[in-house]
Amino acid sequence: MAPSSPNTDAIFEALIPNRRDPAALRKRVEMLEIILERSFTIPGINRPVGLDAIVGLVPVVGDAITAVMGAYIIWEARNLGMSKWQIWRMIGNLSVDTALGAIPLAGDAFDLLFRSNTRNLKIIKKHLDKHHPGTVVIDQ
Repeated sequence: MAPSSPNTDAIFEALIPNRRDPAALRKRVEMLEIILERSFTIPGINRPVGLDAIVGLVPVVGDAITAVMGAYIIWEARNLGMSKWQIWRMIGNLSVDTALGAIPLAGDAFDLLFRSNTRNLKIIKKHLDKHHPGTVVIDQ
């Protein structure tokens, strides 16, 4: 008897329950944005940075890794049913961040200033607040 291939939907559901739930999606995207953009604070200038700026210091590979992580946010937005215009804006934000972030030294400084994942999170939050008002979280 040949082993059957695993059901990928069942595996994904086990890893990320409620993947279509807007409230759960909001939490996942917010957490990823924090990891990518605001994980640490640079002492002295009190500027928050995340993995996007830190891993981006590694030439080519670092920018590719953070681009894939940023693409996950866009994939979640697509699963939410956001408009093509919103998705293309998010792709544009990520593309600019990835392309300019790949430039040695100047790109690393650019990563500190241009936060594509934060911009994309704002687009998703605006959509969620309008179309799924039950997911609104009062920020403290």
